[in-house]
Amino acid sequence: MIRRGRSERERAAEHDARVRIASAESTAARLRAVLDALPLGVIVVDGAGTEVERNAEAARLVAARGSDALAARALTDLVLEATTAPAARIVELHGPPARTLSIAASPLATGDAGRGAVAVVQDVTERHRLDAVRRDFVANVSHELRTPIGALTALADTLNAEDEPEVMRRLAARIASEAERAGNLIDDLLDLSRLESGEVDRRPVPVRVLVDRAIDRVSGLAADRSIGLRAAASIPDEEVLVDTVQVVSALTNLLENGVKYSEVGTEVVLTASVAGEAVVFEVRDQGIGIPPADRDRIFERFYRVDPARSRATGGTGLGLAIVRHVARNHGGDVMVESREGEGSTFSLRLPQPEHVAVGGAA
Repeated sequence: MIRRGRSERERAAEHDARVRIASAESTAARLRAVLDALPLGVIVVDGAGTEVERNAEAARLVAARGSDALAARALTDLVLEATTAPAARIVELHGPPARTLSIAASPLATGDAGRGAVAVVQDVTERHRLDAVRRDFVANVSHELRTPIGALTALADTLNAEDEPEVMRRLAARIASEAERAGNLIDDLLDLSRLESGEVDRRPVPVRVLVDRAIDRVSGLAADRSIGLRAAASIPDEEVLVDTVQVVSALTNLLENGVKYSEVGTEVVLTASVAGEAVVFEVRDQGIGIPPADRDRIFERFYRVDPARSRATGGTGLGLAIVRHVARNHGGDVMVESREGEGSTFSLRLPQPEHVAVGGAA
């Protein structure tokens, strides 16, 4: 009876031990699953600096191959340093692809001999890129506004000291021109800000209406520069679902771009077609063309192929960036084909929603 009682106690103890082990394993599995689900890389080392845990994101971000070996070395140094005090570092990896990693480590009480450390690794490449874009944007806006504002100040001072009526009229015209230039830049900045929200108010509108509105907006500029401007004869009558304000703005910018970079006596033509599940607009000019090296960058904000000519024609440097945002908001794209000295053709393709039959609302 006594031996049977001890055996039962032993069995009960073994059972309790198995339950505790199973519970500990389950808890550890849950913790590993939680760590692997984090969008941050996490690495834990013990007091001796030996790695005891690394989640999936850390394994992805820091692998000892190629340029990642630099990140692995920086991480090793940092966690050893962090066993005594918090430490942080930014690691630039030249790639390809180029990446920027942020590594922050802190001491971690392990409950046994010594102290360990936990390091958090984050890919901040996109954040750094956006910060650089914002800095460049602010710098470019400041530069672009400084030019007309400086001109306005100088012209106002000169006008104040002038008493010849004809000279005063010319100065007043220049002031109006520079004020219009500053106003156009502000308008484009506001348009770009609205477009970056990504909101699209799709409504049925005839393709012909979009084309006619854009042509009407640019006809005065084309006449002033003695540039022919027309819509192709074969504009379709179908309705499409698009944001009318955005698309007319995009077409206007493409037409203005064509007019400003064309020579006197040449022609800019706007065509449109409804092909399958998309509406495609094309603006063809006979202008100076775009060098191959610049074609991938012309849709960037403030990028100019010919800065002197662009400023002379009153360009803000934002027109093609606006076109790109309109295309993206509609799930489409904009492309350019160009030959230097012969002209360029810009194509704006806007897909139609799948549940809508091209030619009208479902």
